[in-house]
Amino acid sequence: MPERLALPDRARRLTFLLDEVSAGDRVLDLGSGDGTFTAELARAGARVVGVEVAEAALKRARAAHPELDFRLAPVDGPLPLEDCEFDLIWASEVIEHVADTARWLSEVRRVLSPGGRLLLTTPNHPRAAVLLYGLERYGDPLSDHLHLYTHRSLEAVLYEFGFEPVKVRHAAGPPLLRRMLLARAVRS
Repeated sequence: MPERLALPDRARRLTFLLDEVSAGDRVLDLGSGDGTFTAELARAGARVVGVEVAEAALKRARAAHPELDFRLAPVDGPLPLEDCEFDLIWASEVIEHVADTARWLSEVRRVLSPGGRLLLTTPNHPRAAVLLYGLERYGDPLSDHLHLYTHRSLEAVLYEFGFEPVKVRHAAGPPLLRRMLLARAVRS
């Protein structure tokens, strides 16, 4: 992971996140990276924990934000968190990197309180873009993206794991070629 990683669509993602956060909310920043969003959540008054699987990112987050709580999670194991611990889970540009989506979403549900909200962002792979640019652009075998999501597939997987209501919307880019999905799902 590079030292200085520019966060794509940072402002758009931050607005999406902060529109949902209230002071005092218990928030998990799942896939916290260097702690950029974790720090923004803390500034908004949330009681926030950042969780990351990459030790290098965790080291950077702790160095940049020593006052915040960052934890290491195993790539393929349970989250180091209690059941129903959070009101809100923020997972931005994470789900597409997860090998076992079913296990990951089960863990997300476990640590999210009933009625709690899951906010996530992921790249969009609309049919028009695949037709225009070709599958090769999105299916690079050396990419760290393990799953490609469309509006329909993301919505379906969230409903499948007991989130309702689910709202997925497109963002960033021209119509029919929007490059990002923003999802809000409530644990039923």
